[in-house]
Amino acid sequence: MPSSDFRTGRHVVYNLNAHLVFIPKYRRKVITARVFEALRGSWREVCCHFESTLVESNFEPDHVHLLVKYPPKVALSILVNSLKGVSARRIRQANLPEVQRMLWGAHFWSPSYCVVSCGGAPLEVVKRYIQEQAGDGTRNSCGISDEELAGLLDPTTEENGSSSA
Repeated sequence: MPSSDFRTGRHVVYNLNAHLVFIPKYRRKVITARVFEALRGSWREVCCHFESTLVESNFEPDHVHLLVKYPPKVALSILVNSLKGVSARRIRQANLPEVQRMLWGAHFWSPSYCVVSCGGAPLEVVKRYIQEQAGDGTRNSCGISDEELAGLLDPTTEENGSSSA
């Protein structure tokens, strides 16, 4: 991974990215190109306020996708709350007929959202890397063999003493 993907703080080096998905209230198909442009402007302002970056965004009529790069001092739930809150207020203030026709009241977004961390190495690669940090490779820092650890970490195996019935 190129070093330009990493950012630095006073005591931290990081590369945190989140893929966010928001849906309008009642999953109404209210997002048009004009609505999306207003939303994107709000998101850029919010990201700037949180020292974050809106890397990419796109839409379908009933949901939006955002890729946000953010610092570790930002609580993702608070960033999401601001992204949704500010954009909803701005859309309502714009009095766009396509929104007024389909949604009523002060709400624009559904209260739920989807967030997926992304970027970096796949989990299996990270897991293998951590397991290989045990010095001679026979014991890890937990004091058990790598095979035993793999059995404990893999919920699909029944070797860890628990059975799934």
